[in-house]
Amino acid sequence: MNPMQIAIALWTLLHKEVKRFTRIWPQTLLPPSITMTMYFIIFGNLIGSRIGEMDGYTYMDFIVPGLIMMAVITNSYSNVASSFFSNKFQRSIEEMMVSPMPNWVILSGFILGGMARGLGVGLIVTGVSLFFTRIEVAHPLLTVFVVVLTAALFAIGGFINALLGKKFDDISIVPTFVLTPLTYLGGVFYSISLLPDFWQGVSMLNPILYMVNVFRYGFLGVSDIPVGWALAAILAFITVLYGVALWMLENGKGIRS
Repeated sequence: MNPMQIAIALWTLLHKEVKRFTRIWPQTLLPPSITMTMYFIIFGNLIGSRIGEMDGYTYMDFIVPGLIMMAVITNSYSNVASSFFSNKFQRSIEEMMVSPMPNWVILSGFILGGMARGLGVGLIVTGVSLFFTRIEVAHPLLTVFVVVLTAALFAIGGFINALLGKKFDDISIVPTFVLTPLTYLGGVFYSISLLPDFWQGVSMLNPILYMVNVFRYGFLGVSDIPVGWALAAILAFITVLYGVALWMLENGKGIRS
């Protein structure tokens, strides 16, 4: 395929993925906004007023970046996992595999679709947060950069989950038993400086901690982790997982199961 044909194929996949989740927006875009509104009310207003300041900021201001990032992570992951697995289940993915499209185009199309949903929900949650606090972004370019990287990373993770899944229940195991605990323990609701030294060290093994902290640094200018290290870790995760996903796709892992 020439570059123009590749661009058309990639755009077609992206358009299909975006149309898929926007067509059923009451199921894909509305629930996250309602859920995050509950978080803002319960944790931000009711509990936050008793907690006071965290790292020199009101508790509401402190948790806003984490809640936005949590919405981006969850939706980027779930969109690709459910979409690609549905294509596997319907056997329509085989039509893509035998087409002239390179495997990296198929992979990138699904990833971009997941990123579109994750970033879209992130914008909605950001809009909701404006009803509860005033947002001031200290480092706008860094904020956009890290949220795009995070959406890409978890979209790739959702793709791998869909490849490994054998039945529909399998694509909910990782979000329920891995992704959700890591998100809650990733510094969304607290600073790891409050933890004992041992648990601070354990927290450093959580990849979500790096993303939440860089994103918070972009908003507030404070972070529990050196920003350079965190960005390097995120880029390393993306490189490794993209390579794994592409290798699995090229070797038919999970396709011919």
